[in-house]
Amino acid sequence: MKTSSRTQHILFALASTVFTLFSCGQDDDIAINTNTPFQFEDGFESINNDLSDLFVADGSRWTNIQLVHPNTADNTIELSTTTVSERDYSLKITAQPSDDILSKADIEKGGLSAPIGSTITIEAKFYIDSTEDLQDLFLIDLECCSCWDPSVPDNQCPGIRLKMGSDNYLSIERGKILGTTISQTQIPFPLQEWVNVKWITTLSPDESGANSLVINGTEVINEPGKNMPNAEEFRREAEMQGISFDLQEPLVYERIQIGATANPTEHEIVMYVDDFKVNVE
Repeated sequence: MKTSSRTQHILFALASTVFTLFSCGQDDDIAINTNTPFQFEDGFESINNDLSDLFVADGSRWTNIQLVHPNTADNTIELSTTTVSERDYSLKITAQPSDDILSKADIEKGGLSAPIGSTITIEAKFYIDSTEDLQDLFLIDLECCSCWDPSVPDNQCPGIRLKMGSDNYLSIERGKILGTTISQTQIPFPLQEWVNVKWITTLSPDESGANSLVINGTEVINEPGKNMPNAEEFRREAEMQGISFDLQEPLVYERIQIGATANPTEHEIVMYVDDFKVNVE
């Protein structure tokens, strides 16, 4: 690395800037996923109405909570018995609006392994108790923290995310892998009711990837395109800032975050999550 200021530039570029980039000709080099399939389901049920019930010692349930509070108020994550989709419990998340600190409140599942060539299916039910414009609210992050160059500080965990677009149209956001957002205007996200979201991706760092989004049984996105970080594109962007950057291989998504993974809106967000499922094959 050259200087700390240049490092800041590349971190900003990799985390925040969206680029329209061409395929790097890796179609013939896509690896075939030979890993054992991964399956995980959780309905947030509890014996003692205690959030700690979700975090068992053997790691078979959830692995982490992310709470980043703005200056003005605290975010919360708790179990709910009043607004549920099925059975007795759901996860209730309250995320305050951001100020100079980006507000986050989500729960994380680590331990999966989704390499290039995998098809990963993520499904969950959301109840967002709001009538506001929720543009830029993030609901699900799929991330590769292990692929970040260890010589560059402040791991940005490249990945793809589900994000509210204008007028509450849910989209697939790819800014952290130097891609553009895949948007739709078919179905706005229904508010104050349970909504089933199903997100299916066949993983690739080039245009051979597949991206599907289904809302309440209706497919609203079905488009090809990259959905993993591309080593050459990251290297090229870093060189423009005067530093070196090498993605670590193999590229593997290893964690999912669900909830208000970022709330840059002007509104307090109260949401409930239930019936979470992920499958990698």
